[in-house]
Amino acid sequence: MWASIRAGRPALLVIDAQRGFADPSWGPRDNPDAEANILRLVDAWRAAGDPIVLVRHDSQLPESPLRPGQDGNDFIDGIDGPHDLLVTKTVNSAFLGTPALDDWLRAAGIDSLTICGITTNHCCETTARMAGNLGYDTDFVIDATHTFDRAAADGTVVTASELSRITGVNLDGEFARVTTTAAVLGERAAGGAAAADGAPRD
Repeated sequence: MWASIRAGRPALLVIDAQRGFADPSWGPRDNPDAEANILRLVDAWRAAGDPIVLVRHDSQLPESPLRPGQDGNDFIDGIDGPHDLLVTKTVNSAFLGTPALDDWLRAAGIDSLTICGITTNHCCETTARMAGNLGYDTDFVIDATHTFDRAAADGTVVTASELSRITGVNLDGEFARVTTTAAVLGERAAGGAAAADGAPRD
């Protein structure tokens, strides 16, 4: 854990970027670039010394690839490095994990979040909804997430890409700003250049 937190800088929440989601039992997925985009965000936050929260899902289901005690519970390569907080959870929202994420963020003076991870429409969307309700200024980096096809109640299949699109519609302007990896990194680079010139950051 890093020695100091840069209050006022957005915390990066990396949600459930775990090896178990590569298990074929999940079925077809979208966005093959998701993991690479997650790592781009992590690298940018680490390079700047900005706060990073890693979230890990410890499934209680005996058949789950995310169950503790197996490789699937581990983070994907590149994620398990320097960070400020590790939250473990057994439900969808990172705000209902251990330790209490909201308490830690407020104690650290952090009021803005950037969310990425797996899966788009479950743990990432649920966490973003709670973040918005709790008053955090939240960016949801949709191309740094992915999800899987799901069967609807009528037996039809809703594709992962459609589920991702619906998540974006659900969240944008209501709970979060839906954005992209390139946009977030571009804004950070522009902010860094402005700071170097003595101009105030947004």
